[in-house]
Amino acid sequence: MGSIGNKIKYILLDCDNTLVQSEQLAFEACAELTNEVLEKHGLDARYTREQLLEDFVGHNFRGMLKGLQKKHNFTMEDAELEDFVERELGAVTKKLSEKAVECPGVTRELNKLKEMGYPMAVVSTSAKSRVVASIEKAKIDHFFPPEHVYSAATSLNPPSSKPDPAIYNFACKELAVKPEECVTVEDSKSGATAAMRAGIPCVAYVGIYGIEDGKEKMEEMAKLLTEETKCAAVMYDWSEFQDCLKKIEAKL
Repeated sequence: MGSIGNKIKYILLDCDNTLVQSEQLAFEACAELTNEVLEKHGLDARYTREQLLEDFVGHNFRGMLKGLQKKHNFTMEDAELEDFVERELGAVTKKLSEKAVECPGVTRELNKLKEMGYPMAVVSTSAKSRVVASIEKAKIDHFFPPEHVYSAATSLNPPSSKPDPAIYNFACKELAVKPEECVTVEDSKSGATAAMRAGIPCVAYVGIYGIEDGKEKMEEMAKLLTEETKCAAVMYDWSEFQDCLKKIEAKL
């Protein structure tokens, strides 16, 4: 548990575009496979990386394929869906293991939290092998032993995806902590919704939108995550995490 004096007992962290700048790389690989699926089913629609990000940020590929079927009114057999999920995982994991970098300031902040006695775990929608490839390439894997990397796609049976809170509920149970004794950091509506449904105070990290899409998108996400998913604090840069944590602990 957290050291004496820490009201929060566990820091739970999303990975994609929160710890590691991975969404752009992942969606590059996703777009190619998505278009293959659409072509195979005789549909004219095609997606760029940017369009996929717009429609499906925060979802894993299984969730994305289910969303595509609904949106474009076609049906994939289970075996076909699983085959594409497996192919996507291989393609994305390879890309991340070659190119992933941390979100600015992550290592410095994680070092501080470690010194302060806060235990940490990763709680992600993405497959565990993909998360591990990301954190290894970004050189932050030493903060998270493999048993403290929880994946909605891998750790749960059946697999799930945020905004379903199942992976947060599972992580809390495994770590023997109550949801209200944790804090999490999320960058997407689906992730923050999962935290809200699990009853975990959430910090909205919007700095990644400033890097990728500019100030306007960053402010739009800050508004959305505080209003719609009731995030307890907004973080534009990882250097602000301590202040966000104090704000949340002050309410406990």
